[in-house]
Amino acid sequence: MSFRARLLLIASFVVVALVCARLGFWQLDRLRERRRENVTALAARSAPRVVIDATAEMSQSLVGREVRAAGHYDHTYDVVLRGRAYNGSPGVEVVSPLVLEGGRAAVLVNRGFIPTPDAVTVQTDSVREAGKVSVEGTALVVLSGSGAPLERGERTTWARLDLAALGSRIPYDIAPFYIRQSPDSALPRFPRRLEPIPIDDGPHLNYAIQWFAFAGMAIVFGGVILKAKSVSGEKKA
Repeated sequence: MSFRARLLLIASFVVVALVCARLGFWQLDRLRERRRENVTALAARSAPRVVIDATAEMSQSLVGREVRAAGHYDHTYDVVLRGRAYNGSPGVEVVSPLVLEGGRAAVLVNRGFIPTPDAVTVQTDSVREAGKVSVEGTALVVLSGSGAPLERGERTTWARLDLAALGSRIPYDIAPFYIRQSPDSALPRFPRRLEPIPIDDGPHLNYAIQWFAFAGMAIVFGGVILKAKSVSGEKKA
């Protein structure tokens, strides 16, 4: 290998090491940010449960809180979230508008998971819940944009909840949050109610360790090439 080629290769390894190290520090920043968010999330989840009714303030200040709401489902406007998985099984999640007393306001309720092989096609008629229901769970934010509705036959599935798009299709005043319904043995088997989203450090520490390991490997490889150059020069001398 020529002298110039060795220098370029060593320089490449140095660049790779710097980039990987920077990504490692970025993941550590993400970890610190997530831990700050976890403190807020834990405080919200441990606060007293909020009862949601037609007189309650429908604001994002309830996001993260444990809530309870009563009303009836309007299954005409059920929302199917495609491309989901639970314990390794493909399927969908079913979200239904819970109409609060008074009939003008509704809060979306993620009622849980239904397995289906293609994670798209599902019949929801058999999992409807008639009459008045009481729902308990965690309030989570509904964002606007990128809902990506997909029409297949007479059925529409969504990539995610989209407040603006759903607001134009559902004839109620929709709250800016939805309820992720908590598991309850008294509820039907399906949809399979989902456990609360875990409050943890996520994958950031593992990712940081991986990036720093890649940076170390790049430095070692660069050092090996540099040493090989030195040994080669000594032999020629």
